[in-house]
Amino acid sequence: MIRPVIRGTGHYLPTRVVPNTEFSKTLDTSHDWIVSRSGIERRHFAAEDEFTSDLAIHAARAALENAGIDATELDAIIVATSTPDFTFPAVATQVQAALGMTKGFAFDIQAVCAGFVFALANASGLIAAGQAQRVLVIGAETFSRIMDWTDRGTCVLFGDGAGAVVLEGQPGTGANTDRGVLACDLNSDGRYRDLLYVDGGVSRTGSAGVLRMQGREVFRHAVEKLAETATSALDKAGLSSADVDWVVPHQANLRIIKGTAQKLGVPMERVIVTVQDHGNTSAASIPLALSVANADGRFKPGDLILTEAIGGGLSWGAVTLRW
Repeated sequence: MIRPVIRGTGHYLPTRVVPNTEFSKTLDTSHDWIVSRSGIERRHFAAEDEFTSDLAIHAARAALENAGIDATELDAIIVATSTPDFTFPAVATQVQAALGMTKGFAFDIQAVCAGFVFALANASGLIAAGQAQRVLVIGAETFSRIMDWTDRGTCVLFGDGAGAVVLEGQPGTGANTDRGVLACDLNSDGRYRDLLYVDGGVSRTGSAGVLRMQGREVFRHAVEKLAETATSALDKAGLSSADVDWVVPHQANLRIIKGTAQKLGVPMERVIVTVQDHGNTSAASIPLALSVANADGRFKPGDLILTEAIGGGLSWGAVTLRW
């Protein structure tokens, strides 16, 4: 059988670094307050003339260089984002044009913070079905454009950034010892829309709107649902949490990351954590963390990696893969 294998990773962060102390100038908050509730110490914000597509293009080029392939060798590009440059066309087509890729296809996926997991699952399905051989999967966000800067409960949590992986179909035996994506688990439940949403949109208000969140309720759902979907993705591959070498979670909140790891029985020494430096970059957070950890040399061939994420919708999911 054909397994979708990660051949390369890349990421990009805007140059502007925003420490927690910057928020204390205008809000009733402090560095210690933010860290105690989220683990976040700093984040990056895009420049005024820097857009989601720009971040995605930088991350894409880094991933292609890491993979050692040219954009002309790609069959498809999938971008996971909730903050596109335009209502349409898709950010993915802008990346396609910038990379000089004139064949194949490109499209966006919108599942908020779970977007990269959904995009990775879709890319894996395309490769397994023979629709594509090499797929560039990107998570890219500029959440700084949809913040309510008077709401200390949300505006301190998010940052901008992009991460990308190059997936390539390679022969496998069908056993869970294969390299590549082994199993995916995707879920959503629209009854919880009001827990995390943006109060604008083309059809409803004609404006972008700003992010609204019921933090306590999101936290309550997050730990439970993330542990369940992670366990399901492992079960589908015939594996357990004891087999996991690395968990690469959505970087939303350090307390959620720790709570989920505890439920899974995975020690924090085996969890990749970047939230302190990047904040919550939504769909970009998992590929960003994958790229940072890969650049640091933490992943070894054959390592079992578990990714999981939850976002607005509510939408959540997990992917089990072998490096």
